[in-house]
Amino acid sequence: MADSPDPGVHVSPHPLVAHKLSLLRDRTTEPKKFRELVRELSWLLGYEAMADLATEPVTVDTPLETMAGARLHPRVGLIPVLRAGLGMVDAMLELMPTAEVWHIGLYRDERTLQPVEYYNKLPDAATVQVCLILDPMLATGGSSSATVDILKAWGAARIKQVSLIAAPEGIATLRKAHPDVDIHVAAVDRQLNEKGYILPGLGDAGDRQFGTFAPTADAE
Repeated sequence: MADSPDPGVHVSPHPLVAHKLSLLRDRTTEPKKFRELVRELSWLLGYEAMADLATEPVTVDTPLETMAGARLHPRVGLIPVLRAGLGMVDAMLELMPTAEVWHIGLYRDERTLQPVEYYNKLPDAATVQVCLILDPMLATGGSSSATVDILKAWGAARIKQVSLIAAPEGIATLRKAHPDVDIHVAAVDRQLNEKGYILPGLGDAGDRQFGTFAPTADAE
């Protein structure tokens, strides 16, 4: 694992993130615990990803006096990439209860490794100023780049990618296609294998969250 010298790639330095990510990677972690860890890591990464959002001044009446306070200015949209991104939504909504949630469905063609869109329920025009793409793994970068294409065509003014882990290849693809999109991750892993999976990785995030593993020969 290594930090990226690219200022647009933010690798969390927090020890809690490193600790929880190690538990998440463990092959013996069961789906229930896996989902809990995804939620906890999403909360921590979301907190960091929203550190630079703009605020506007407001007046607050405390029990003792009136003071100057701050209120988040831009409207925020959460864009979980189906299905693995669903596990990140609740934590983000705890941070931003007023955020809008819009779903985009993409799957990766196993032959070409290219993304194929199958679900998109965005309204006709953008209703938020900042979009956070939620996808546990940034692997080839194809799905993320395609999602950004969709959001930019929709009219999103600012977009960030929030993932638990990323491969260098995926970061390079997304940054080349969309250098204005910041990437927030818990770790940058070593590489992709020939099937497009992140190494050392954590397996298939969707299967591990929802327990949808293919049956083994021993189970037949």
